[in-house]
Amino acid sequence: MLTDTLRLLFQRDLKRVQQELSSYRDEQSIWRVDKGIANSAGNLSLHLIGNLNTYIGAELGGRAYTRHRELEFSLRNIPRLQLLEKLGETSRIVDEALAHLAPERLAQEYSLLVFEQKTSTEFMLVHLATHLGYHLGQINYHRRLLDSRQPPN
Repeated sequence: MLTDTLRLLFQRDLKRVQQELSSYRDEQSIWRVDKGIANSAGNLSLHLIGNLNTYIGAELGGRAYTRHRELEFSLRNIPRLQLLEKLGETSRIVDEALAHLAPERLAQEYSLLVFEQKTSTEFMLVHLATHLGYHLGQINYHRRLLDSRQPPN
């Protein structure tokens, strides 16, 4: 079933985001931007937290959540441990929402208009999984690029 596959993918990739953040040699590098890098790994992580809590946790899981999208890209220097905890909580919320999602809901129209036209819940969930994968790749690249400029501990 698609929801089982999505649960595995969201869990896998959110864990990988946590692993990436944990792998930075210098915690401050999580928030660094450099030439050609528009968003830090910290801000991308906050963005994923806001995105998944809004579109899955709140809309599909019925969890209370107020998104402050502008802060996802403007907050800085949140401790790594706090980011890891927020990602872990997001992972649990996403998994719970998908575990309780009725299979017939996938074919139904997604409750929010996110794109120019309405989509199915299935389309939205696949989009969210690929969106997570896209930003995971950016975070990985960000870490490898900035860590290559730091001397090893």
